[in-house]
Amino acid sequence: MKTPRVFPLALLLNAPLWTSFQADAASSQPNSSRGEQTIANYFRAETARLSERCLADVKTLNDWTSRRTKYREQLLEMLGLWPMPERTDLKPVVTGKIEAASFVVEKLHFQSMPGLYVTADLYLPRDIQKPAPTVLYVCGHGAVIKDGVSYGNKVTYQHHGAWFAQHGYVCLIIDTLQLGEIQGLHHGTYRDGMWWWNSRGYTPAGVEAWNSIRALDYLETRPEVDAKRFGVTGRSGGGAYSWWLAALDDRIKAAAPVAGITDLENHVVDGTVEGHCDCMFMVNTYRWDYAQVAALVAPRPLLICNTDRDSIFPLDGVVRVHEKVRRIYQLYGASTNLGVVITEGPHKDTQDLQVPVFRWFNRFLKGEDPLIEVAAKKCFEPEQLKVFDQLPEDQKNKTIQETFVPVATPASAPVSAAEWTKQREAWMAALKEKVFGGWPEESTPLELKEHLDIDRDGIRFRVYDFVSQPEIPLRLYLLQPKRFKKPERIVLNVLDDAGWDEWIAGMGYVFANELGEERRVQSPDLARSPDRNVPEGNSAYFNSIQQLLRSNNWAMAFVAPRGVGLTQWYGDPKKQSQIRRRFMLLGQTLEAMRVWDVRRAVQAVRSIRDFRDTPLWLRAEGISGVNVLYASLFESNIKGLELSSLPRSHRDGPDYLNVLRVVDIPQVVAMAIERSQVRLFETDRNGWEYPIRVGQRLGWNEKRLTIEALPSADSN
Repeated sequence: MKTPRVFPLALLLNAPLWTSFQADAASSQPNSSRGEQTIANYFRAETARLSERCLADVKTLNDWTSRRTKYREQLLEMLGLWPMPERTDLKPVVTGKIEAASFVVEKLHFQSMPGLYVTADLYLPRDIQKPAPTVLYVCGHGAVIKDGVSYGNKVTYQHHGAWFAQHGYVCLIIDTLQLGEIQGLHHGTYRDGMWWWNSRGYTPAGVEAWNSIRALDYLETRPEVDAKRFGVTGRSGGGAYSWWLAALDDRIKAAAPVAGITDLENHVVDGTVEGHCDCMFMVNTYRWDYAQVAALVAPRPLLICNTDRDSIFPLDGVVRVHEKVRRIYQLYGASTNLGVVITEGPHKDTQDLQVPVFRWFNRFLKGEDPLIEVAAKKCFEPEQLKVFDQLPEDQKNKTIQETFVPVATPASAPVSAAEWTKQREAWMAALKEKVFGGWPEESTPLELKEHLDIDRDGIRFRVYDFVSQPEIPLRLYLLQPKRFKKPERIVLNVLDDAGWDEWIAGMGYVFANELGEERRVQSPDLARSPDRNVPEGNSAYFNSIQQLLRSNNWAMAFVAPRGVGLTQWYGDPKKQSQIRRRFMLLGQTLEAMRVWDVRRAVQAVRSIRDFRDTPLWLRAEGISGVNVLYASLFESNIKGLELSSLPRSHRDGPDYLNVLRVVDIPQVVAMAIERSQVRLFETDRNGWEYPIRVGQRLGWNEKRLTIEALPSADSN
């Protein structure tokens, strides 16, 4: 058999391809607006921070071994598997058998948890005499669907199982959740707008990891299997699942992931995230780069395989992962257990990639290295490998995202102040660690600078620039009646897209020249969506603000968090989703970072001499209102909140990582009213029973929480 074309790593590092890929990536960066440049710079800087710290503090073997157990628990948690689910009865069923010249295939299914079916084909050498080394093959995205019937991606990868069985291995090929005979879902955030997956801490990567763990459990029950010689491999999605399993389960004695890993720089900066569905990613609570996943395989034999023109697992990222993992293998004195194979080609299951994998398992599971003379070939039609004649009615594959990761148990109202304090402190600690861990560890200087100070029609209008994060500049707008020197109240309004459009149209009616930049940004001729066509001027809105300020000794402040107003980025809904997914990969969400922006806006207001001691109220609606609610928990001395039309749950509200594993919005309202007066403007009072009961149980002033009818559109 022809020897595969394998390039020396040192040669590839200097190849023209390297420069070519970087040029292609650079040309794809957003460059058409201030907002797009801002977010591109932000992603580049945040990615660099995580990359630089990945494994950087591991200097000795003890550094690594003393943390390895904790890291594995963190990975399990980020996959929705900590604490580990119960290992329930697998209920395996063999539904049929087919035969080839030198091997047989059993068609089977088992339940990794009740109702979560895994369809599989087990390849066995004919006339096997003793327990054999065994390879779990986890499939990539290779759908086989005919006339609306899914035969599973195990059909696409059958040639791997056949080769292993022909050469004395047992090989189990398992279908994935999305492309199995029962078609579940991998595309929640990628395509289907299910951002609540983040709030629940759910990723289908966790299901794939769990199904793989349970596949080993099943294999251990088979007399043909040598459970002390397990290997795992797969390509593309299967490469990723190989990483999850090898990192989590020491029963794997050798691993050969193919085209299944790269680093955050490729995913976030270069944009390869856009080519991957959600099963490729953990919920990055602890803000890892992917070399940290790979390092958990050490010191067991690990072969990293890739091609040199793989568009979704680019070569430079694969090399960076290998370099970081190599240090860990060196600490173990196990450098010969780590290999890397780069062959010519695109993202494809080529023979050049298959042969090194076969040799790797021969070497480490059999202790031999014969010449590979037989190619891996497909033997069967899809219909022959199908497991189910009829899909089971009790299957949960299609809805597993609803239950796989448990949410927090609904809280009961406390019976004492001590009980409440304990509960609130536990929630706050979990919010800081599990939900908002992507916030900066330290606040950088605000760099507050006055941009504008003018008077018009009895209104003093000031504009300040400040820094939320080093790469996220924001702008604060202040209005107050000129005739009052010291306001009795300042109200900070947090704007969403619709609020920004209304505000800039209203303020532009009077301050057209001064708001030239802002008005250009909101103009519909800059590729704005048709539904965002904003009028040039809105006298009614400005007049309502003017009347409010003249009737009350108040100051009004306005801020647009990242992605709104001056920092908005353009693009169709798909592009917008992919930007949100980049936050997700960095251990953040867009909405969680907007909570941080609100906090920084509060700090900016407090930094202005006129308002340091002025009672501060925050005002917002909808999802922005929830962001304001959370921000109030982390900033002191906020007098009150005025929030309109809040969603009752993060299922329908802003997505923050893991938040539903900790609290939901009614519990946060209860925490907020302990610190500030809260006015909710709602069309329906239902859903707020919990904060009402907490206030009653603890004897709080009933005015801390008021629920009022939502003002009509023509109200001030």
